[in-house]
Amino acid sequence: MKVLLLAGGFGTRLSEETDIRPKPMVEIGGKPILWHIMKIYSTYGFNEFVVLLGYKGYYIKEYFANYFLHQSDVTIDLKENKMEILNNSSEPWKVTLLDTGINTLTGGRIKRAQKFVGNEPFMLTYGDGVADIDIAKLVEFHNAHGKALTITSAQPDGRFGALEIGPDNQVKEFKEKPKGDGSWINAGFFVCEAKVFDYICEGDGTVFEQIPLQNLAKDGEIFTYKHEGFWMPMDTLRDKHTLSKMWEDGNAPWEIWEN
Repeated sequence: MKVLLLAGGFGTRLSEETDIRPKPMVEIGGKPILWHIMKIYSTYGFNEFVVLLGYKGYYIKEYFANYFLHQSDVTIDLKENKMEILNNSSEPWKVTLLDTGINTLTGGRIKRAQKFVGNEPFMLTYGDGVADIDIAKLVEFHNAHGKALTITSAQPDGRFGALEIGPDNQVKEFKEKPKGDGSWINAGFFVCEAKVFDYICEGDGTVFEQIPLQNLAKDGEIFTYKHEGFWMPMDTLRDKHTLSKMWEDGNAPWEIWEN
């Protein structure tokens, strides 16, 4: 099953980083967050990726074009113009880098990948969110309900601490970054049947999260896989620093693979 990765947005809320590089290439622990997401899927044996490029897509192309070299020890003989690979620690990935247009919206990007997916089911996620999600269980859940689409849902942590206040305005308890208001939100990590493409009907201007998902829901074609573990998107510089600190401290819940 192929994995589609949405990697073409402008990332305006992270402009401190995205003025230089596309958001999926912002680094956590010296590796792009896109790499971290791919490692999650690869841990469960999904190694074929289609990266949907847009803004500064050449940056991602250059990264993967040189990936093998960067992951290997080499001896370079300048006199003989030869290079010897001494060892290699590259992942067993097959990566298709697909230009989907600078201003194309999420649905349009997905639609452009249809010819690479064909009539097979596929997975899809955003190129800026990590989770300790069990991909095998997600796929098993999807296959069991037999509908067109599974959306992983999560309850993100609150941005601020919460106060429990008594009737006399005395603070009874302080909770640091509690879960949200009980609502489950779209966390990406979709599993899709090919019929999902039929719901993307407005070309490059289609926002996947609007009319396509609304119509799929009306037709009873969406189930959600509730992920109660760790999930975090990298929307802001603060998020980037939080994720980086987790990684540096050896406390990155999404690192489910062996080093």
